[in-house]
Amino acid sequence: MANETNESNTTGTATRTVAAYAAPRPDAPLEKTTITRRAVGEHDIVIDIKYSGICHSDLHQVGEDWGTGIFPMVPGHEIAGVVSEIGPGVTRWKVGDRVGVGCFVDSCRECDNCQAGLQQYCTGGAVFTYNGTGRDGLPTYGGYSAELVVDEAYALGIPDSLPLDAAAPLLCAGITLYSPLAHWGAGPGKKVAIVGLGGLGHMGVKLAHAMGAEVTVLSQSLRKREDGLGLGADDYRATSDPATFTDLAGRFDLIVNTVSADLDLSAYIGLLRTDGTLVQVGMPEKPVTLHPFPLAIGRRSLAGSMIGGLPETQEMLDFCGEHGIAAEIELIRADQVNEAFRRLADGDVRFRFVIDASTI
Repeated sequence: MANETNESNTTGTATRTVAAYAAPRPDAPLEKTTITRRAVGEHDIVIDIKYSGICHSDLHQVGEDWGTGIFPMVPGHEIAGVVSEIGPGVTRWKVGDRVGVGCFVDSCRECDNCQAGLQQYCTGGAVFTYNGTGRDGLPTYGGYSAELVVDEAYALGIPDSLPLDAAAPLLCAGITLYSPLAHWGAGPGKKVAIVGLGGLGHMGVKLAHAMGAEVTVLSQSLRKREDGLGLGADDYRATSDPATFTDLAGRFDLIVNTVSADLDLSAYIGLLRTDGTLVQVGMPEKPVTLHPFPLAIGRRSLAGSMIGGLPETQEMLDFCGEHGIAAEIELIRADQVNEAFRRLADGDVRFRFVIDASTI
C-alpha cells in the first residue's frame, strides 16, 4: 500500500509513496495514481486508512465551484483508520489505535480561536486535509488514499462501539451538524427543524433526536418521509406544499439548513419563534438574498456554522459512541468513485458513500 523512498527528514524517516485516487484537473474523472506523503516527523502518526467518506464538498472542490483548486487533487476529509506507525515524540496514540481525521490537519495553534479549541476558525488559516497548503509549503492530499501522515494532535479517537466504515462520515457530516445543534442548545423542550435529508441532514435528525429535541424534517417532497421518521424525526413536511409554511409558522427554536440550493430564506425564517435561529451549513454556489424584515419582527437570527474544533469533534465522536449513532452508508470500491460522484450529484444515495480503502 505504501513504499518508502530514499528522501529523509530530520528524524531520518523516509517519505512514503502511497496509492490514491485523484482528479488530474478540474472536473476531470478521478484516476488511480500515486502520491508522496511527507516523512514521519517527531509528533506525526501514520494512519492506515480503512474507509473514506465522500462528501458533497468533494464534488464542489473538484469542480472548482468554491475557487481555484490545487491539482492533482486527492479528495476526502472523512477518514477512519488505524495507527500503523508513530514518530518518536508521539504520546497521544499507539500503533493499533482507531483514529479519524476530518476537514483540517493543522492550524496556527496560537490565535485566540486555536487556543479556545476552535481550530476550524483559525485566524492564521487552518490547513485543510486536501486542496490546501501545509505549513511546509506542500499541497495536502486527502483520504481517497491508502495512508495519511498527520500530526498526532489533529487525529481523533473513534470509539470501539462504532464500526469504522459508518464512523468515517462523522468526521465531517457528523460534526457539521453536531456543532450547531450543541451550540444553539438542541435538547429537551426545544423544537428543531432539519432542512434536507441527505448526507448532512440524516445525521442532524439522528443527533437532534438523541439530544432530546423534537425534530421535524423539512424536505422538498415526502419521498424520504419513511426514512426520516425511521431515523428519529417526529414530523416530516414537504416544503413544496405552501401549507407547510402556514402550519409551522413561528414553531421552531432552531432550524439547520443543510442544503446547498438557492432557497427562499425569508420563508424559512418565518418558521422561527421569537429569538429563534436559522443556521446555514449548506453552501450554495451563488450568494443568497434576504430581506431583513422577517428577522426584525421576531428578533430572529441568521447564522452560519462550519464543522467543529478538535475538542468538540472528539466530544461528538464520544456522544455517537455512547448513543450508537453512525452514518447510513453505501460502501463502494475505489473504482466506483466516479459513478458515486455522478449519483451524489443526482441525490441518489442513502445517505453517504464510503470508499473501502483496501480497494485503492
